[in-house]
Amino acid sequence: MRTTIAVLASVWLATAAVAATWPDIDVSSERNEAKVEREQDLYDQGTDALDEDNYRNAARIFAKVAEMHGAHADAALYWLAYAQGKQEQRAEALSTLLQLQKEYPRSKWLNDGKQLEVEIRQSSGQIIEPEHVADEDLKLMAINGLMQSDPDRAVPILEHLLQSSNSRKIKDRAMFVLSQSSSPKATEAIARIAKSGSPDLQRLAIRYLGISGNERNRQLLSDIYNSTADVDVKKSVLKSYMILGDRPRVLALAKHETNPDLRAEAVTQLGIMGARNELSDLYGSESAVEVRKKIIQAMFIGGSADKLAEIARTEPVLELKLAAIKNLGLLGGGRSGNDLLELYRSSPQPDVRHTIINSLFIQNNAHALVDLARSEKDPDLKRQIVEKLSIMHSKEATDYLMEYLKQ
Repeated sequence: MRTTIAVLASVWLATAAVAATWPDIDVSSERNEAKVEREQDLYDQGTDALDEDNYRNAARIFAKVAEMHGAHADAALYWLAYAQGKQEQRAEALSTLLQLQKEYPRSKWLNDGKQLEVEIRQSSGQIIEPEHVADEDLKLMAINGLMQSDPDRAVPILEHLLQSSNSRKIKDRAMFVLSQSSSPKATEAIARIAKSGSPDLQRLAIRYLGISGNERNRQLLSDIYNSTADVDVKKSVLKSYMILGDRPRVLALAKHETNPDLRAEAVTQLGIMGARNELSDLYGSESAVEVRKKIIQAMFIGGSADKLAEIARTEPVLELKLAAIKNLGLLGGGRSGNDLLELYRSSPQPDVRHTIINSLFIQNNAHALVDLARSEKDPDLKRQIVEKLSIMHSKEATDYLMEYLKQ
């Protein structure tokens, strides 16, 4: 018996000695890793269920994730509320969002949760007063919901927001909502602001009248233009006509407006609209040099290379000829570069040639400048060309300069 006990004791001691040499196994760590993996798998299953619009299954899965209180717990509460809302379980969804706020007060999902709360409350018919909401994004959502549910009640609230808010974002959204509404009161409100509001609101209202783009607003813009003496307001209307794509009205003002500044603004808007033919006709009928310069600039904006080249060749007024050359240069190389080269060779006027050199430089057209440098006999003009080539990062320019230094 004693021998048996001694043998067993020896075996136990030997086993203990061997075990002491094994690495420690952290059982709790393995369990934590398994829990993290399980949470991630469940969270992924929940998002897959959302993608498939299986909101019932998604809610069940996200509830399990939330109960695990792991890394995805706050996100799971948000998505649980979202899935509940999709199933019209609004009370449960609001309760879940409240749980998110209480248990995870610093969660990055809180703002999304607040927006979801507004959506759920509005979907149940509850009216959220925008002026009582502090958060800007939530206020914007409340504005949309109120306009959809009760536009007559919403209009005075929106007008109050426009007058009282210091946020450009809020004002912009409120004006957009008014401009998109078919409510007669909304139409009256935006018309009133566009005609006699404070300058910043008036410009904003006029812009949105252009963006909404219906015939009612076109007529309203026309009435505003004709009834005001404020040049800035008239310019705002012209910009709205451009947004509307209303070429006939802009062209009529470019032709018949007695104020040269406003004619010039109309011309600019035609350029933005790409009205090439209209600008070409206007150039022939316009007498004011400053307005004609604006037409030339508008031709550049509209990409009228052929007309600019024609003006550069045939215009007798030097100031206008030079303006055409400058704008032709701004159009880039290719066809305009060739036009400038031909004009240089056919125009002996120093001012014209100096302007063409600058235009070719702006185009980074080293090839054309090297061509001119080789043929130019006038020392001053040649020096100007060489100076331009010396600061151009072009192999062709560098090769020519090396050739020039050897002369």
